[in-house]
Amino acid sequence: MTTVQKIKEIEDEMARTQKNKATSYHLGLLKAKLAKLRRELLTSAGTSGGGGGGPGFDVARTGIASVGFVGHVVSS
Repeated sequence: MTTVQKIKEIEDEMARTQKNKATSYHLGLLKAKLAKLRRELLTSAGTSGGGGGGPGFDVARTGIASVGFVGHVVSS
C-alpha cells in the first residue's frame, strides 16, 4: 500500500467519524498519522533530486499580502 493510498484511507475514515467528545481522541490520532504520512511524502519527494519521485503537493500563489508590525521598538 503506497503512502498516497494510506493518506486517502485516513481522510475517508475521518470523514466517516462523527465529531463529538467521545471520538475526539480517535480523530486526534488520525490527524497525527495523516501529518506524519504527509511529512514522509514530502521528504521522500524532496530527496529524490528535483521532482519526479512521486506525487507531491502544489500550492498556488494568489492575491496580494501585506504584513505590518505593531508594538514598541526594542533597541539593544
